Amino acid sequence: MTKPPKPETPKPEAPKPGAVKPRFFDRDHPFFAKPWVRAVTVAVPGTMAVVDFTMGSPGWGVVFAGATAWALWELFLRR
Repeated sequence: MTKPPKPETPKPEAPKPGAVKPRFFDRDHPFFAKPWVRAVTVAVPGTMAVVDFTMGSPGWGVVFAGATAWALWELFLRR
């Protein structure tokens, strides 16, 4: 007895030439239009980094400090 053939899964389309990959922190997105939303997006991982360093978890502190630096760069310092 033979197995029925598996249906072919469609292959993902290749990116079109000149297409821009969406960024995770897109400053121009309507969600980040208000300055207080951008500030909270930077402050939350910053606070978590401080908490992790003070509680003795330097590994997680570094991760959250990196997230803070990335958010700060993308939302406030870039351009």
